[in-house]
Amino acid sequence: MTTSELDAFAAAMSEVLDRCVWSQRETHESLVQYLIEESYELVEAIESGTRDDLLEELGDVLWQVVFHAEIARRSPAEGFDIQDVAANVRAKMVRRHPHVFGGEVAETPEDVVRLWTAAKKAEKRDRTSVLDGIPSALPALALADKTLGRAASVGVEPDASPAAFSNEEELGELLLGVVAAARARGLDAERALRTSTRALAREVRAAERPA
Repeated sequence: MTTSELDAFAAAMSEVLDRCVWSQRETHESLVQYLIEESYELVEAIESGTRDDLLEELGDVLWQVVFHAEIARRSPAEGFDIQDVAANVRAKMVRRHPHVFGGEVAETPEDVVRLWTAAKKAEKRDRTSVLDGIPSALPALALADKTLGRAASVGVEPDASPAAFSNEEELGELLLGVVAAARARGLDAERALRTSTRALAREVRAAERPA
C-alpha cells in the first residue's frame, strides 16, 4: 500500500464515521467482538482459503485497525491516528531487529530470538514477572502454550504426560479425543485447561518471589 493509498483509506474511514450512524456509536470496546471475528476469519483464510480469501480477510482486519485509529483521533484523551500507529510499530520493529537496522549480527533464528527478547526486555523494564504481557483472553490452548514457555524460563516445568503421538495430525486427534471424553462426562475442557493454567501461573509467580 502506498502512502497515498493509506491516506485514502484513512479518509474513507473518516467519512464513514462522519456519515454512518451505526459507526458513530461504536467504541474500542464495542468493536472487540468484530476484531476477534475478523481475526479468526483471517486465520481460516490462511489455513484453507484462496489468494482472494486472504486478500479480503487481511483487508477486513486492516479496516478494524483503521477504525480504532480513527476513533482515537477523534478522542481528546487519545489523540493519535493511523499514521501514528504506523510510525510506532515501525520504530518498534527497528528496535527489535538490531541485526537488520543496527550493528548486531544474527546468523541463526536462535540469534534473532535472543536479540528480539533482549530488546523487548529493555522496553518493558516495568514488568515484574515473565508472565506479564500474556493476554488472559487468549484461547485456552494458546494461553497454556504461552504460559508454559514463560514458565520454563524461570525453571517451572510441569511433567509432560506421556502420550502416543509423533506429529501434529496425531496430536490433533489426541486433543479432539480429550475434548470428546470431557463432553461425554459433562466437563468443560476450555475451562479446565484455563483453571490448570492459572494454577501454573501462580506457581511461576511464587517461584519469582525473592527467597
